[in-house]
Amino acid sequence: MKIKPHDRARIVARLISPRSVAMIGASADFNKLNGRPLKHLIEKGYAGRVFPVNPKYKDIAGLACYPTIESLPEAADVAIVAVPAAEVIAAIEALGRRGVSAAVVYSSGFGETGAEGKALEARLVETAQRSGVLLCGPNCLGFVNAFDNLYATFSQYADGDVGAGPIAFVTQSGAFGTATAALIRQRGLGLGYFISTGNEADLAFSELMTAVVEDPRIRVAAGYLEGLDDGAALVRLALRCHELGKPLILTKVGRKASGQRAAASHTGALAVEDTVLDAVLRQYGMLRARNEEQMLDMLEALSQPRVAHGNGLGIATMSGGAGVMMADRADEVGLTVPELTSATRARIAEVMPAFGASANPVDVTGQFIANPALLRESVVAMMDDPNVHVGIVWLQLMAAHVEKLVGLFCEIRDRTTKPLFVCWTGAPAEAVRRLREEGITVFGAGERAVEAAAALVRAHADRARTLSRPLPAALPAAQLPAHVTYGVQASVQAADWLRAAGVPMASVSLARSADEAVAHWREACGPVALKIESPDITHKTEMGGVLLSLNSEMAIREGYRALMDGAARAMPAARIDGVIVQGMASGHVELVVGVQRSPVFGMVVMVGLGGILVEVLKDVVFRRAPFGVEEARDMLKELRATAILDGVRGKPGVDRGAVALMLSRLSQWAAGMEPLLAELDLNPVLVGPDSPIAVDCVMVLRN
Repeated sequence: MKIKPHDRARIVARLISPRSVAMIGASADFNKLNGRPLKHLIEKGYAGRVFPVNPKYKDIAGLACYPTIESLPEAADVAIVAVPAAEVIAAIEALGRRGVSAAVVYSSGFGETGAEGKALEARLVETAQRSGVLLCGPNCLGFVNAFDNLYATFSQYADGDVGAGPIAFVTQSGAFGTATAALIRQRGLGLGYFISTGNEADLAFSELMTAVVEDPRIRVAAGYLEGLDDGAALVRLALRCHELGKPLILTKVGRKASGQRAAASHTGALAVEDTVLDAVLRQYGMLRARNEEQMLDMLEALSQPRVAHGNGLGIATMSGGAGVMMADRADEVGLTVPELTSATRARIAEVMPAFGASANPVDVTGQFIANPALLRESVVAMMDDPNVHVGIVWLQLMAAHVEKLVGLFCEIRDRTTKPLFVCWTGAPAEAVRRLREEGITVFGAGERAVEAAAALVRAHADRARTLSRPLPAALPAAQLPAHVTYGVQASVQAADWLRAAGVPMASVSLARSADEAVAHWREACGPVALKIESPDITHKTEMGGVLLSLNSEMAIREGYRALMDGAARAMPAARIDGVIVQGMASGHVELVVGVQRSPVFGMVVMVGLGGILVEVLKDVVFRRAPFGVEEARDMLKELRATAILDGVRGKPGVDRGAVALMLSRLSQWAAGMEPLLAELDLNPVLVGPDSPIAVDCVMVLRN
């Protein structure tokens, strides 16, 4: 009885906010794993109905205890399963018969233990699907819905003081997730939801996060990922977060590729999982945190309600050196430190001592302790400047002046509307606590404050950008021959398919003899390139399979024989179809453009500089298909050598718009070809002041 998608959403919503909970395998010993959730449900004040199930007890802590799942008085909204792995499948079958449609499985001993555990997990999934039960887990810590005082977890996190707040946190790691949740609490940020996904045998990260962000009390979402199977679901989650105005922050471990399969194309060789993930996160406006501390800094910045409507950073300090350090970091992370208007500088000069500085960064010196108006009026003036969109005030120590400074920052907060962070190095614990209680964001180091400000700016800018760029539709798949041969496709056929999709391709002709090569040269009416044509030789240049600028009958005949003989010597087992004859194309910039079918994200388009050196330079950018022209323009801007496209050393700039249009059209075609297209390389794509043109193509189809 497979659960339909719309029913899944309803069941998940009820799972995280249930009216009743059944505890399968409940224990009266509240120190045990299967006793702790019951303890939390009772002590934290969960108002729903709780049904312990264990034949050993008649009641636990005043709650009636039921001997079997079948004896439950009602079908609970969610069941917590805390029995040995060998008993889990039978429990799920019984839950299905009783009408319970969601289960959180704590039990370990499944896919995380090896081949035998994986087989057991597969049986568990099959049983759950047949029984109509959605699974969270197995091998998970459970979840917390702090708004409903629902602590359905055995995690130590639930032992301490807890308070609901605007953050939702979903984690694939139990221990690491608990540690992060504890840090969120330590900062007083407020965790509304905590969900441990475990092995994700059924319910996975994106589906669970999609459910919790729908809660209007959640302002920002954070997740910890160790693996990702369904990139499309993550993209849908990101788009929904933008629709709701809720930033999504992710920490994903496993940045380096442990291995990489051999690929026929440069794109396939360069499309390492983490590189593609980074690109997709940028494309759909998700923030990536390097570690848990940076995640918390981002959460602190994004939990406050004020919006940054630009990337201008105003800095006020009591140390000129600190201001320079933060300004340097601002430039590195994409913020500007703008000049203040003359009107703003005049306002600041009215209160600034002669040895201070009214430029940005504003140096108020330590004199503000004796004259609090100096700090208050300088910062308010700076924040009123139209070029400043977010501000940071830096100070140090000041243990003797906590009361005065907290009061000052509250006054500044009340007189401004833009986001303002306090960076208090060596701050007394009391100061940090008081500021956070007042809803004032505080950091302990300048660069961390700047990075958090950059995350805030980017989150709001990414939302506006994403919502303003509707995704284009995929093009219908190319009409393939009835008996298509999978693998590397013939150059002529591949070029025809791409040309029909609007991708500019140089004309190509196949010669199976020297006479045919000469005939094609005559038709070209000018110099041509000759290229060996073989499904087994995809990197032609590396084995001497390309000859350029041939423009006589003798050169064509000699070139044809040289290519055929050279291929036979270099790769005697290769299938040789003949020689491609192609008119010479012009363009002073070489790009490589390609497509790779990612097992996680589907069709991914790449553009880069370098031609035959692309795998050495690795100056490439990826995007998930399909996408529009503006997204393609952003790809070109992200290239490290993007300035080359604007012309260097007397060379004219290229038509970026034409290149962006080519990339967008290719992405739409690739999206429609997803079931068939495995790899594609257009290398080089020659670009000049006019339209780009692809002069070589490697296309691989794989069903």
